[in-house]
Amino acid sequence: MDAAAPTSPTATETLALQVNGQRHVRAVPPGTSVLDFLREQLGLTGSKRGCDLGECGCCAVLVDGRPMLSCLLPAADMVEAEITTIEGIGCGNALHPLQQAMIDHGAIQCGYCTPAMVLNGVALFAADPHPDERALQTAIAATTCRCTGYNAIRNAFRAVAAGGEAG
Repeated sequence: MDAAAPTSPTATETLALQVNGQRHVRAVPPGTSVLDFLREQLGLTGSKRGCDLGECGCCAVLVDGRPMLSCLLPAADMVEAEITTIEGIGCGNALHPLQQAMIDHGAIQCGYCTPAMVLNGVALFAADPHPDERALQTAIAATTCRCTGYNAIRNAFRAVAAGGEAG
């Protein structure tokens, strides 16, 4: 008669990540991505799971102000970084100017790509409040949108670039 092998508890590692200006300590399985940490541990669902291959861009977050694909980032590699999600931009209840421009220009349809699209724009406008058309196109192209055809999104980005109101 074989004795049942003891079951081992699921291995975890404790991570402390700085997200949207707050430190969060969680025990997570090894290999947890930033996307999974945000969505499953913190309940921040603005970053979307798209392709899990780093191709669609819908999972983008800002890491130290630079757009990064959270589905490809090991959370354990981010312990010294500041992660900003769509939930962390704007000021209190006021929308970031690009969020408002996206609304004003009808650039939101299903909304799946919108958080990543906005974060790419936030990074762009932080680096250059008046980027040229090529820079705007590059920022927009980093995220796949399957609904809008991009015209309204381009118009929203152009409006912020023209006004220089990127917060």
